[in-house]
Amino acid sequence: MNRRATPKLAGYAGLAGLGLVAALVFGRPEIVALVAPFLLALGVGLALATAPRFSVELTADERAIEGEEIVARISLSAASVVDRLDLYLRLPEGLELAGGDNPVALRLRRGETRELELRLLARRWGAHKVGPLYVRTRDALGLLVAEGVVPQPPTVRVYPREDALQRILQPRETQVFAGSEVARRKGEGIEFADVRPWAPGDPLKRVNWRASARRDGLWVNESHPERNTDVIVFIDSFAEARRDGAGTLDFAVRATAALADAYLARRDRVGLISFGGMLRWLQPGMGTVQIYRIVDALLDTEVILSYYWTDIEVIPRRTLPPNALVIALTPLLDRRSVGALLDLRARGFDLAVIDVSPVPFTRRPSSGVDATAYDIWTLHREAVRHRLERAGVAVAEWREEIPLQAVLEEVRAFRRYARLARA
Repeated sequence: MNRRATPKLAGYAGLAGLGLVAALVFGRPEIVALVAPFLLALGVGLALATAPRFSVELTADERAIEGEEIVARISLSAASVVDRLDLYLRLPEGLELAGGDNPVALRLRRGETRELELRLLARRWGAHKVGPLYVRTRDALGLLVAEGVVPQPPTVRVYPREDALQRILQPRETQVFAGSEVARRKGEGIEFADVRPWAPGDPLKRVNWRASARRDGLWVNESHPERNTDVIVFIDSFAEARRDGAGTLDFAVRATAALADAYLARRDRVGLISFGGMLRWLQPGMGTVQIYRIVDALLDTEVILSYYWTDIEVIPRRTLPPNALVIALTPLLDRRSVGALLDLRARGFDLAVIDVSPVPFTRRPSSGVDATAYDIWTLHREAVRHRLERAGVAVAEWREEIPLQAVLEEVRAFRRYARLARA
């Protein structure tokens, strides 16, 4: 801790020195009597002012969900008397004080231990550093002050709150491992596909006796196997529209967590691509561990200003496996992300786009050139969506008042219509 003199010490010393000089100049010893209390306070205060010996430790809950409360604990232990101890915990954006005193002033006796608790409300997802914790001590007369900062503030990981999804998007192609998705191919399964004439090697349990009785010879059932799928969630972090503490990236992150949880519950493999100023990816995986990996990766997602053109080719091939369903969450504000989506579609990936609309986060000017520019911008957004649709990409606009499930149903309807139209 850095120890320094307070303005009080400088004031007392200045008055005492001025009085002594005046007594010598004017030959008036009674002036010394007037400044004697200041000299006495300086002497006693400096003699008794010893460096306080104490320890401070700051801890906090490690994990929380948006809207929940977490507890930050300040543990104090005094090896000597601390006449005045001031504590102030600086809170990051996304956490706010819900209970307790901040800042707080207290006194510690020799050998005393104390623990202070601050209840913090998690307002926004992210990895938040709780702190720094500023510490300041004063002696009994307030002549000297020592200030310091508690190093290594704890990090609280606030997970986004997820929407409950009743139905999700089915990919056009499945993978080779067992899962919950009915494959289009025929094989060993429980979903009926067709009947065909019996062939050597077919097990007896697959014989359709009713069909065989109506035909000449034995006929067997064919089934659709249950396979898993590969799902890649593509989150666009090139640009964001924000207003009143909320933004398009917040909705995209919450939707990503909900989609990942729903697909992993079906034993599908889920991966993540964060496409923005910094390119991040997570290879597809399964199980409970994967949902924690995805959510932890989402907490590091942020909008970083960059003019560098990040090509989709730099992503490892294992991150984008063949026949994977790519679900993109984007505000369609940056041409680089639109170009990357069109590139994915041109490579044959099964692509669906959820347009996290930035329109609710903007206000249309009342009149003038600004209003015309705003109208042109909204028309440009419609043209971008139409361009994606012409490429065979299902696009649905998502606004704050619309549930995520309704947006997914719109994407499902588009994909079903496009498949029937091609047939």
